[in-house]
Amino acid sequence: MAYQHYGPPGGPPPGHGGYGGGGGYGGYNAGGFAQNRGNPGPPPATELQQALVNGDWSPFDLDTVKLLMALFDADRSGTIGFQEFSGLWQYIKEWQNVFRHFDRDRSGSIEGEELKAALSQFGYNLNPQLLQLLERKYVLDAPNKASAPPTHGGYGQPPARPGITFDRFVRCCVVVRQLTESFNRLDTQRNGWVTMNYDTFMHTVLSAP
Repeated sequence: MAYQHYGPPGGPPPGHGGYGGGGGYGGYNAGGFAQNRGNPGPPPATELQQALVNGDWSPFDLDTVKLLMALFDADRSGTIGFQEFSGLWQYIKEWQNVFRHFDRDRSGSIEGEELKAALSQFGYNLNPQLLQLLERKYVLDAPNKASAPPTHGGYGQPPARPGITFDRFVRCCVVVRQLTESFNRLDTQRNGWVTMNYDTFMHTVLSAP
């Protein structure tokens, strides 16, 4: 089967110039991580989740936490040690600047055109159908938002309307990057198309975050 190629290898460049100052959308619950440090061994994903918060102080999405652990678990221990967490936290701070830059309306979330602008600047020119699919996939589910109090959005505030929160924006961009890199490894002719059998397709998909 063949798949159209939409972006070059590589991915979002958090930490590169041009995104302005620091956070406001994501944070580090020092008390939560300090509490974890009192327990024997590094924290598992559910405890690390308590140490990572969005701008409205809601914990990071657990799937995003697991993805970040996979990226920074250098010794493949299944946990994050303090040094690994330091690298992870620097990565999150860099993504804060990226998020702030593309949240043009200061709503505290990323919507349609903002997502398109971010991915386009990263080199991923997805078609409208794929952009809509990404937005539906990474916007918080309605049941999760129903329990939240009314909000007005803005820096350090919960999103004013449904959109992609900081933690899910990071996961969305990392997933697009990793899927694109997987595709490019198979696109040996560099013509934007690949032919693969079922096993290769399943391995590519199941290896994705």
